[in-house]
Amino acid sequence: MLENSFILGLIILIINIVYVTFFTIRMILTLKGYRYLAASISMIEIVIYVVGLGLVLDNLDKIQNLIAYAVGYGIGVIVGMKIEEKLAIGYITVNVVTADYKNNNLSKRIREKGFGVTDWMAQGLEGDRMALQILTPRKYELKLYDTIKQLDPKAFIIAYEPKTIHGGF
Repeated sequence: MLENSFILGLIILIINIVYVTFFTIRMILTLKGYRYLAASISMIEIVIYVVGLGLVLDNLDKIQNLIAYAVGYGIGVIVGMKIEEKLAIGYITVNVVTADYKNNNLSKRIREKGFGVTDWMAQGLEGDRMALQILTPRKYELKLYDTIKQLDPKAFIIAYEPKTIHGGF
């Protein structure tokens, strides 16, 4: 079966997609502090890597194998990122600045949607503002953005991933 160059190239492509997908997910888990899960995934990842690289090195005389390896690498990065987006691991902190400071409507409406909001008065270039800080699981990130934009299309939004969280709502 490995004598057929098309089949070999396809196998190399698939192996590298799987390897790089595992690699991408492992890196993201490592950055988010899931060290034991990341270490477990790395053991599977390295076996896949050695097998795939071995196939390429044993057949370096065929350029299509090297191309399949490179294409598989690129596709694997995309697949790994898509899987991580679906898993939506961790939390996101969203800071919002709004001109709606008089009736505090934005904070109330976001709380009604189930989000924890801390708000305070702030001073901006054009006068008084309300600043909001919202912490939410990443799986609700897009829903939160849509809610904010729907309630205040002119709101200024900044989002980041916190490294450490303790206490709170």
